[in-house]
Formats: sequence, C-alpha cells, structure tokens
Amino acid sequence: MSNLLSTMRRAFGSGVLSLAALLCVVAIAPAQAQPAREYNISPWTEAVVSVTEFDPVTRLFREAGDWQLRLSGEIARSELDYWKLPETASGRFELWCAPQAVRGCLRFVRFDGVDQEPIRITARAWDTGGIYSIMVRSDNIPALFDKAIHLGWWAESRPIRFQFGTSDLRNVVLQGPHGINLAVYERLSPDFTAFPVGRISQGFNSMRMVKDKQAARAFYEQKLQFGLLFDFDREPEEPARSNFGIPFNLTPTITRSAAALQPQLPEETGRVEVMQIDGFTGDDLSRRASPPNLGIISVRYPVVNHSMYRDDMKRLDVPMPYEAEKVEIAGIGTHDIFAVRSPDGSLTEFYRDHVM
Repeated sequence: MSNLLSTMRRAFGSGVLSLAALLCVVAIAPAQAQPAREYNISPWTEAVVSVTEFDPVTRLFREAGDWQLRLSGEIARSELDYWKLPETASGRFELWCAPQAVRGCLRFVRFDGVDQEPIRITARAWDTGGIYSIMVRSDNIPALFDKAIHLGWWAESRPIRFQFGTSDLRNVVLQGPHGINLAVYERLSPDFTAFPVGRISQGFNSMRMVKDKQAARAFYEQKLQFGLLFDFDREPEEPARSNFGIPFNLTPTITRSAAALQPQLPEETGRVEVMQIDGFTGDDLSRRASPPNLGIISVRYPVVNHSMYRDDMKRLDVPMPYEAEKVEIAGIGTHDIFAVRSPDGSLTEFYRDHVM
C-alpha cells in the first residue's frame, strides 16, 4: 500500500494527469521493468507537426517560450518517399526546441505540391483519431495563456487550478492552427526539477483520444511493450471545471478514462497517453491521420535494437504503414525508420539509434 501511495504522489506531483485523474484515481501501476528495455528505446526526441505556414505556429514558442530554431531546410526526397508522397511533393521543415532541450522538440513540416486537409478538422476532445495534443510544462500558465490569446491561439477553457495532496497545479489546453493542441501543466508547488521548465518546456507526452481505452492500452503495453505509468476511470461526484470543454454540469456523468505509458520507467519524458470520453458521440477522424495532412502527425522514438524491435512488431501483426532504410532526416541523420498505427489511427515512429 505504501508503494501505491508513493507512486500516486509521484504521478500527481508531476502535474501529468488531467483533472479527472487528479480528483479520483482507480489504478496506478507501480514502476516495473518492461520488455521495451530489451530494445533500448529512448524517450521521443521530436513530434512531427504539419502546417501550411511556419510563423503562425512557431511564433508562440519563439516569443513566449524562448524556443530556438535548431535547423531548417528542404525535406529530403528519401523522407518524402518514406511517407509515400508523390513525386510532385516537396517540402521544408523547421526544427524548434526548448532552451537546453535535446528531446521533446517539434519538427514543423510544410508540404507543397500535394493535397492536404486537417487531421482533426472541427474536432472536439471526444472525437477520436490522430494525436490530440502535445503536453508541455510552464512556470506561469496565466501569463502564457494571455500571450497565446494575443497571438491568435484559443483554448478549451480558461486555466484550471486545483490541489492534490501537497501539489498545487494549473492546466490549460491551448488551441492553435490546424487543430494543433498544446496541453500545458504548471506545478506551483512543490518545485519540479526533472528538466528545465521556463514558460514553455520541452514536450514530455502526447495525448491520443480513443474509442476503447483498454484496447488502446493493450496496443501500447502488449504490442509496443511500453510500461504502464497510470490507469484511471473515475469522475468527481460534484461538477468540476473541465480542461476538455465538457459543460460544467455534465462533468460527473461524462466519464473520462485514461492510461499513460512509456518505454522507460520511471521517466519524466517520452510518454503516450490514451483517453476515452464516454457520454458524447464523437466522430472518428482516423482516416485523415497521415502525412501530408495538417496537424500533429507523429512522435519519434530512437531505438538501439531497431531491427529486432521492427521484426517483433511484424511478428505481433502491428500495422506498419511506413517503413524505409537509410532515410535522411535533417538533425537526426540517415536512419532506418518505421511507423506503427494504433487502433485509433495515430502514428508512432521508431528510428535506428546508433548510440550504443
């Protein structure tokens, strides 16, 4: 029991969980060894985000978060071919990272010569398919919220503040162009020290809205062999403000069930979170969740034992829509890479990490 309570404090104290989880947790898995360690999978280094223009999106990170443009240029033909884009397609990229960050960066890509549509067009939180948000931390959510609104972003709600044990937390989901959501967490106390925070930290998690949380959890846990960080499926008995746009009076009855997983436990980065929202009938947007469509396309994990992991994914019949060798990815290098598709259509990529 003491181990469970300790794990709860770590999970809640990190500010990772959404409001529903903070109010009532059903199960949190203790940190344990997981098969993914055999492949030596590191936390995701970058998310790939498709946009029509760079500045309307990157301006928030540059002006509010002091993010740095690490690299920019043409997208290599080998990467376009890996994504199965036609010969008419071309593109440019900008790789932006938080100060001092070596992971959790954002690779913004702009495709030309090919038709596009938003992945999560006119979407609400309960619509499934694609990647709903990238999660970051902040040292001042109210100031970031004001700046984001000034720059033309929107939000699911005003910032929400809540207490859990000794942790004083804030959260807001910012909405940018093309259905790009940035879920921001601020831990007012105690201090967060795992990595530099600033106004907008590096990305540490990616949220995927799903039709069946148990099936989604099984995909990441049993197929991709990630370790389970937490799992919950309860709501508060009284109405509470929602960071997902659920009306105040319906929050006790519109249930949110979520699980978070990652290849290495314990670790403050490299997470994937799946959430099921029951009570509203949402749309399935998974058909659009592929490049070159607009929005958050994928997150990329480096893997040392890449060939073994790829072969095991094939043995487990994991859908693998993209796979190629010697793909040139500026800022990463020339690597073998493949992408897997979840039951709800979101993409997760794994590239060969040559660091032994």
